[in-house]
Amino acid sequence: MTESPLLIADRGAVRQITVNRPDKLNALNAATLDALLAAFEAAAADPAVRAVVLTGAGPKAFVAGADISEMNTLTPVQGRDFSQRGQKLMRRIEKMPKPVIGMINGFALGGGLELAMGCHLRIASDNAKIGQPEINLGLIPGFGGTQRLLRLAGRAATLELCLVGTPIDAARARELGIVNRVVPAAELEAETFKLAEQLAAAAPLALRGVLDCIAVGGECGIEEGLEYETAQFGLMFATDDMREGTTAFLERRKPAFAGT
Repeated sequence: MTESPLLIADRGAVRQITVNRPDKLNALNAATLDALLAAFEAAAADPAVRAVVLTGAGPKAFVAGADISEMNTLTPVQGRDFSQRGQKLMRRIEKMPKPVIGMINGFALGGGLELAMGCHLRIASDNAKIGQPEINLGLIPGFGGTQRLLRLAGRAATLELCLVGTPIDAARARELGIVNRVVPAAELEAETFKLAEQLAAAAPLALRGVLDCIAVGGECGIEEGLEYETAQFGLMFATDDMREGTTAFLERRKPAFAGT
């Protein structure tokens, strides 16, 4: 039986998914893309999981890119299929009904940055390097990099990162809005799980409502987005968690959300 390219472990209601190919700097080959898709499908379906942390094994890389040795011999049709495989994974992560945090512990280049951008939040170590260097291989980003980077960092930064191909440091990525937080490498895991546990303790249906509203609103006009938000807001009043949250506030205690 082929060894899995992932490590999966639960810390309470937080599931950690780790790309475990440190000898390849956690590069994404077809098998790893498929394993990640299955892992996120499982996390979405498991009611015990309320938040997910995604990271890479070893001290050097989150994910250093797609596996160049595998891409080198692909035909045009196979290249298209490889792109679609990666885009399917990134879209699955992006549309997760539970918050996903990318814990960027080193290189996040090419497919690695595309994987990180599929996450809802990104926390990077201060020694992380981030970029879209595909131009240096005679390629372009194929897992959604041009589109998600454009939405996160804007046109000018996206053009520079994709046309020049030079990675940037974590501080610059934070300035551009590509990552949410930058912390010392020694504190990365603790800070990431502190945030993940905070999210895991929140009302699951409200979290999903926020994720859905932002996903829909980011791709439509303001009137459609507001209408969708209003509909989702109304739905919250059908949940036990809304009653629990408002009652706990009035009683000056911490709420205990059940996800119902």
